[in-house]
Amino acid sequence: MAKQKDHGPTIKNDAVYEALIREGNSKQKAARIANTKNPGKKGGKADTYEDRTKKELYDKAKEVGIEGRSKMNKKELIYSLRHN
Repeated sequence: MAKQKDHGPTIKNDAVYEALIREGNSKQKAARIANTKNPGKKGGKADTYEDRTKKELYDKAKEVGIEGRSKMNKKELIYSLRHN
């Protein structure tokens, strides 16, 4: 079995990250999923993006590694979070 590559402290689950990349997911989406506590469990209790403040959206975009977030308005942050 091949040794897992260490993607550094920003990726919490290297095996999941690599599997998602191999499946064709973007690096941002793979990182977002690999960094969740339980990627197989759906919560369903979060507010919709439209109900969140711009700061909350910015913080979420930072958490998942969306580049250019500091120059985005609320609508752009929502779009980026949904499509990455």
